[in-house]
Amino acid sequence: MNAPASSTPSSKASRPERPRALDLQTIFSWLLADGIVEKSTVKPHFAQAQGILKSAAGSMHPLTAIAQCKIVQARAPHKLLTLDVLSEWAAAKVGIPFLRIDPLKIDFTRVADVMSATYAARFNILPVELKGDTLVVATADPFHTEWQDEIARISRKRIELVLANPLDIAQYISQFFSLAKSIRDANKSSGQDLAMRNNFEQLVELGKSNKQVDANDQHVVNIVDWLWSYAFDQRASDIHLEPKREFGVIRFRIDGVLHQVYQVPAVVLIAMTARIKLLGRMDVIEKRRPQDGRIKTKTTGGQEVELRLSTMPTAFGEKLVMRIFDPEVVVKTLPELGFPPDDAARWDALTKRPHGIVLVTGPTGSGKTTTLYTTLKALATSEVNVCTVEDPIEMVEASFNQMQVQPGIDLSFADGVRALMRQDPDIIMVGEIRDLETAEMAIQAALTGHLVLSTLHTNDAPSSVMRLLELGVPWYLLGSTLGGIMAQRLVRTLCPHCKSPDGELSDEVWHSVGGAWQIPKPATVYRPVGCPECRQTGFRGRTGIYELATVTDSFSHLIQEVTDLAALRQQSVLDGMKPLRIAGAYKVVEGVTTAEEVLKVTSALS
Repeated sequence: MNAPASSTPSSKASRPERPRALDLQTIFSWLLADGIVEKSTVKPHFAQAQGILKSAAGSMHPLTAIAQCKIVQARAPHKLLTLDVLSEWAAAKVGIPFLRIDPLKIDFTRVADVMSATYAARFNILPVELKGDTLVVATADPFHTEWQDEIARISRKRIELVLANPLDIAQYISQFFSLAKSIRDANKSSGQDLAMRNNFEQLVELGKSNKQVDANDQHVVNIVDWLWSYAFDQRASDIHLEPKREFGVIRFRIDGVLHQVYQVPAVVLIAMTARIKLLGRMDVIEKRRPQDGRIKTKTTGGQEVELRLSTMPTAFGEKLVMRIFDPEVVVKTLPELGFPPDDAARWDALTKRPHGIVLVTGPTGSGKTTTLYTTLKALATSEVNVCTVEDPIEMVEASFNQMQVQPGIDLSFADGVRALMRQDPDIIMVGEIRDLETAEMAIQAALTGHLVLSTLHTNDAPSSVMRLLELGVPWYLLGSTLGGIMAQRLVRTLCPHCKSPDGELSDEVWHSVGGAWQIPKPATVYRPVGCPECRQTGFRGRTGIYELATVTDSFSHLIQEVTDLAALRQQSVLDGMKPLRIAGAYKVVEGVTTAEEVLKVTSALS
């Protein structure tokens, strides 16, 4: 193959003449014509890509070879020509839509019925959607369409072509067809008679003895492995397996929002639940009462991940939720969790006191556990004995001495704290203060020279005082032992790859966010756009917003038998506390999130 000639199609042409193949010659001619590569660099880049193709012995797509050359665009914005960038550009050149394949949006059980895996691999095509009388097929070779008439005739559908990343097509041909076969075979082996459901666990039960795994059971193993792999890839924090009347629904929580991602046959969902329960050392047969378990596994990259399991009986069967914990989260610093520098310094000072009670408050899923684990990890040196009593243990951490509450044997939070008091602790973490007995034990521990960290479910920091008083804690003990209270929420952060600095923010909306402190409306407001990196949501990841109330002498004097909550809030602000919504306003000013996101997570405080 020779290097492209200098005479190339005009860059002003809307579409190049149709070549016979999307080969190196054609692609480099287009790149030169569009000014993406300079004439002086075409030959060396062409030779490099040609060498890569030859070493791959014909098994590599030309776009993949060019992407491996790591070419930077000659024109602004001087992007690196990644495979996605090249694929999207090539799609525009040939005049068909570009598709970034999102595995969570493809019903692979339907599209896999259109053709065999062998046929798809032969022509390097992947059916991605069935809509009405149209079959959408992704290809990396838009000029090789000899398969199109045959598939249109067999499927009785009109074929719509899209161009996709060739590596994605190769990967998902293997995964989708294999997974569809596993689900189909698992469904077949389970039987369609729903009366057989109670016997389905027998396949999974084989794992309890050291027998060879049954061939049918292997299909379920494949499905569960795939489920975890995709959940990790998509940054899911929770996986929900929900039985319905005729099918099972799989949902992922990503950045705090639930997404329905797949539907599977009901019997397959039962098998998946049984498989996961078995791995979590739970009673596979028992479906009438809730159960808890945990699994430790690894991502494809070798990183350890913990899964906390919880089952619940529902009208249509057993629902299973898996919460995913990344052990790396405990090595994050407070600024990485979203703490402003002044709040981080105040929190460090609070948690380094030798005794007293420090509380973290907020609703379920607001990041309280992450904050506590990060704090304890920093405090747990070789000179300190850190003990926790939790329900359940969220993440197993070697530097703590962790105890789990066991209501079945009368081991409550209060009993756990009572036992820990005899273990010569320096720092005690109580998972949650739920009742007067636990609160009294925490106060007793603080009075005898221990630092106690715990959580409460209240809307804001000052309300925690009222909650403890309602439980029956004597006001004079509370004033003398409480060191500080922090309330927190998690807000979605704008995707750094696509956020746009041209958002609009009305004075009315900004007044709702920062009006209480008269924070000037930012001149530049960012808005979510959506790109492949954030799955078109405009948000990627979450960060914390915090309000930290330190218990000063002035604050302590306000804690009386009859306490005024408004006075506590006012004193907290005078002592340096920024309310949650104001903390969120500063995140908007910094371009981290949006005003709408702050208003959504702090709506209960208005």
